[in-house]
Amino acid sequence: MLYDLLVPLVAYWGAFNVFRYITFRTAMATVTALMISFLLGPWLIGRLRMLQQGGETIREDTPERHRTKAGTPTMGGLIILTALVGSTLLWANLRTRYVWVVLLAVTGLGVIGFLDDYRKLRTRRGISAAQKLGAQVALIGGLMAWLYLLPPDGFSTVLAIPFFKGWLVTLGWIWIPFTILVVAGASNAVNLTDGLDGLAIGPIVTAGGAFAIIAYLTGNFRASEYLRIINVKGTGELTIFCGALVGAALGFLWFNSYPAQVFMGDVGSLALGGAIGTLAVLTKAELLLPLIGGIYVVEAGSVIIQVAAFKLTGRRVFRMAPLHHHYEMKGWSEPKIIVRFWILSFMLALLALTTLKLR
Repeated sequence: MLYDLLVPLVAYWGAFNVFRYITFRTAMATVTALMISFLLGPWLIGRLRMLQQGGETIREDTPERHRTKAGTPTMGGLIILTALVGSTLLWANLRTRYVWVVLLAVTGLGVIGFLDDYRKLRTRRGISAAQKLGAQVALIGGLMAWLYLLPPDGFSTVLAIPFFKGWLVTLGWIWIPFTILVVAGASNAVNLTDGLDGLAIGPIVTAGGAFAIIAYLTGNFRASEYLRIINVKGTGELTIFCGALVGAALGFLWFNSYPAQVFMGDVGSLALGGAIGTLAVLTKAELLLPLIGGIYVVEAGSVIIQVAAFKLTGRRVFRMAPLHHHYEMKGWSEPKIIVRFWILSFMLALLALTTLKLR
């Protein structure tokens, strides 16, 4: 919005030229999202507490000590969505289709999560797993088909293989179901990780920073040519979205840090997972997502292993799944689990960024 309004004024005053720079707008998007979170958070938390009216927000399949958190309001992801979408609309170049794809994905997944959260508060039963997954597939499939059938300049269905320069696979129409799997998988993985105060939102800050670097380099012809990575025209504008993502996540963490004043709920977790999944797809970093979002992959994997092992052998691999509950049952304190998972997330993101030079 500001890009279209202020850049033309360069003809009258050269200082407006600063709004052309992605780095400047990314910094401003980060600060703007952070400020929106800080300003909106206290008011919205109060409204959510009134809406909840003392209703239960703790999942049944959690350790007993989580019962002390009963009454904490949920649906705090509305803070994240408002800050993220508002800041991106303010600072990004809205003529870039990739910006609209990621915004529509995040907003749509947020709506699905909101409906699930709201029904849980009103009827104690949310949307069924089949309905939720079906809505996710329809939304993501529609957006990816839009890109595939009406491709923007520079779009391709090429898949890059990390660590190996020049290894490219053209997916063709298979790109659509593949990207649905990536985005829906990331969305649900973050949802499974959201079980401790600040656990799910911390790695989002790391992932947002990593994808900001990747988006900037992928959208820059000279940088991508030097690093021998795929250049996708227009993805540089996604750097602004990544900055807003970091700011919104940090702002929410202010209220969600242990002990949490608010939980993000499905409205936040589904949207955030969709954000990093869509960023991975648009920046051609699909195979880097398991590293950048490594904590989410491990958490989702622990659930799959637990369910499969129990059905096949009647025994459990972990004391409780997802994995963070396993360590709770072993006696680890909640803050220790959270911080250690954050550290691992940061290390994995750094490893992913090194592949940009190694491949």
